Order: sequence, then C-alpha cells, then structure tokens
Amino acid sequence: MKNKIWIIVLFLLVGILIGGVSFYFLEKMTGMQKGYGSFTTPSVPRQIIDTSKAFSEIAGSISPSVVNISTTKVMRRESGSSLEDPFFDLLNPFRNFKMPKKWKEQSLGSGVIVSTDGYIITNNHVVEQADEIRVTLFDKRSFKAKFIGADTKTDIAIVKIEADNLKAAQWGDSDKLQVGEFVLAIGNPYGLSHTVTMGIISAVGRANVGIADYEDFIQTDAAINPGNSGGPLVNIRGELIGVNTAIFSRSGGYQGIGFAVPSNMTRLVMNQLVDKGKVTRGWLGVTIQELTPELSQKFGLKSEKGALVGDIAKGSPAEKSGIKRGDIILEYNGKKISDVGNLRNMVAQSKVGSEIPITILRGGKEYSVNVVIVELPKDMAEATPGNTPEDPTFEGLSGLTAMELSREIARQLGLHKDEKGVVVFRVEAGSPAEEAGIRKGDVIQEIDRKRIEGLNDYNKAVSGMKPGDAALLFVNRGGKKFYVTIKSS
Repeated sequence: MKNKIWIIVLFLLVGILIGGVSFYFLEKMTGMQKGYGSFTTPSVPRQIIDTSKAFSEIAGSISPSVVNISTTKVMRRESGSSLEDPFFDLLNPFRNFKMPKKWKEQSLGSGVIVSTDGYIITNNHVVEQADEIRVTLFDKRSFKAKFIGADTKTDIAIVKIEADNLKAAQWGDSDKLQVGEFVLAIGNPYGLSHTVTMGIISAVGRANVGIADYEDFIQTDAAINPGNSGGPLVNIRGELIGVNTAIFSRSGGYQGIGFAVPSNMTRLVMNQLVDKGKVTRGWLGVTIQELTPELSQKFGLKSEKGALVGDIAKGSPAEKSGIKRGDIILEYNGKKISDVGNLRNMVAQSKVGSEIPITILRGGKEYSVNVVIVELPKDMAEATPGNTPEDPTFEGLSGLTAMELSREIARQLGLHKDEKGVVVFRVEAGSPAEEAGIRKGDVIQEIDRKRIEGLNDYNKAVSGMKPGDAALLFVNRGGKKFYVTIKSS
C-alpha cells in the first residue's frame, strides 16, 4: 500500500516538474512571439522619405499634361493586282478568300499638352499619314485632334484639341542638363496609360544615332517602351526637358538606352510649325567633317574639338564671309564647337538673316568672320561628307595606283570637267589603302595642303615622304570632299 502511495506521489512530482518546465518554455515562446509581434520597423532616413515623396508629387503634377494618342490609318489595296486576275483565281487555293480593298490600321503613342488652348507635342512617327487622330486625357475625356504640322528632320509633330480645363506642362531648359540628373519618363507603353518610370540622364548631345537628320538627343536609362513615343521626359522640378522618341534595343523592348529630343530644340520646332506651318533652317554652305587625333595633329590642334571644312558651296554665306577649305570652325555665335553634329544643329537653329560671328583656325592662327545666315535650300543640307572612311588613317600608300584625271574620267565620275588631281584606279585587296577606306574612283587633289594637278605633282609628293611620315590628303569622292591622314610605309 505504501509502495503504491509513493508511486503516486512520484508521478505527481514528475508531472508537476514537467508542467513547470513546459509552462516556463511556453511563456518564453509567448514572450518571443509577443516580441516579434511588437517588432518596430527601423527608422527610414528622412532624406529617402522626402525623395520618394518628391517623385510622387512630380508624377502627380505632370500626369494631367500627358495624353494617350491613338491613330487610325485607312490602308488601300492597289487595284489590278494578281489577286483579281481570273486566270490566277483558277489556280489559287485561296480563291474563295476575298481580300478587302481597304482596311484600317491602328496604333498607339503618347503626347504632352504644352498650352492651355490645346496644343500637344508628339512624335511625327506617331501621327504620320494618320487619317484620324484621337487624344485621351488623364481624366478619360477623349477628343478628335487636328493635325497642325510635323518636322520629319527632328521627328516632332504638333496636334491640337478643342477642350477646356487643360493643364500644360512647364518648359525646362535642356541646355542646362547634367549627366546623372534624375528624370521621369511618362507615357502609354503597350497601351498601359500614364506609366511612370524613373532613371537618370546617361548622356547629352548624343548624335549619329540614325534616328533623325538633326540629332542632339538626351540619352536616359528610364524605361521607355513601344507606346512611350511622344511622351514627356521631366526633371526633378517636373519641367519638360525632352520628348521621348526612340530606344536602342536588339529585342524591341527596354534595354536601358532611350533617347529624347531636347526641349529647347522641340520648342523651336513647335513655334515655327504653329506660326508658319513649316520649319525653316539656317544654312552656312560648308561641307564639314569630324577631327580625328591625326587630323588635329596635322592642323596644330591640341584636341579634336571643332569642325573641319572640307568644301565650300559657291555663292554660299561661308564663301562670301571668306571661310576657306581647310579652315577649322572653333566657335559659332560665341559657343565652342564640340563636333560636327553640334555645329549643324547650331546653324540649323539660327534665324534666317541673322549675322553670326564665327571663329576659325587657319594656319595656326585664329580669325573671326561674320556670316549672314540664309535659309537652307530644299535640295541641300549642312552635312558630313557621305561615305567618309570610318578610320581615315593607314600605314602608307602601298596598294594604291593612281592615274591622270582626264576630262572624260571626270565626267564619268560626276565631277566638273576642269577638276584637277589624280584618280585612284586600283586598290589592292588587303592593302593599307583598302583598310583605310580608299576606293577606286577617289580623286586625290591635295597632299599636305599643296595642290595635286597631275601625276607629276603626285609622284613628287609621294617620293618625298619618309617611312613613318604623316601626310594630309584632300580627297574628292563623287563631289563629296574630305581630308584623311596617311602614314608612309
């Protein structure tokens, strides 16, 4: 009996011990859970909160100025095609399928309101050849838009709607942009209206992209996708500093490289389209080319800044002012020239009839001339010479054979019968001349700034070169003139 009592007491003691231990750990766990439940989020730095709030305010401020643009284009099938040929129909397995003579194509894009009376900026490729343009606002109102005008050379177009209570975007100064600044891109990618993406300015003054004739693009990594075209790029003050135009992509989607037309260029184009219905540009009358390190060295420059004059149009403002072939344009209207694209844009944006001071380098000395800008003729353009060799330097003249330039050969090459020089009629495959980009039919007219009128002049100039010497050649290729440097082998 006593043994049974002790056994019962022992079980009670063990139970109490287990219960106490369990209660202890249970309370610990409950306390931990309570601790987790009352866990306090680490404090976020005030600057981050303020920055996030600022971006939200910017997006909220600019969104009412951003519009969706949908276009409809009526496509027509040409009559008299083989699909309407009865003999073709007998053999055509799809003869019961009747292709419509006309159908509609629709596309989407973006735009930005820039005036309270309804003017909207977009891209030319968004509304080009559209039969109907519809604009949908942030508040879902929809209007039929009137096409005002377009400039294909910058891919900018203007449309207008008749509506009340419109909010216009504020213009920013794109000339003051700095690489690294935060920007927001807003638009209608893939039909997703008023999508906002953030990035930075990756580069400014981007040219030679192959998108437009006059390029001075802002490059950004803010996500830009199909449908964003025509939408605004804004700075951290919510100001319009660019119009999203294109992306660089191998897949067709976003890859971190987008381009926008600067606001200052856009505004100039818009003002002319609204006021005159067309865009007029200034003309200087020069063919210009980039300065390479080798060309800069030959012309006594310490950098590649500036534009080398390869040719002068007869009767042009440049010729009248005294600018000569071989001059290097260093400044235009008080602004330094960084490259060819920079000068082209400055000239194009100059007011017709204005007198512009230009600083040139000639023979190691700087000169200043004044040029009266005229309107760019329709069949001409300030441009770099076509088909200029990508790398204008090579090791020597080996692999190149030249002959006299007769009047008949000049005629066949499309040159004036009185042109002087020697014509390249053979370039050996794999030779330094071929690697340099020299082609059959090129006419060499100068070596080291001395005229080459025939083979005698050419042979004297070449025979006088020592191995390793660099010579400056002036080449005429089908009327396009440019300089190259040559190292003798």
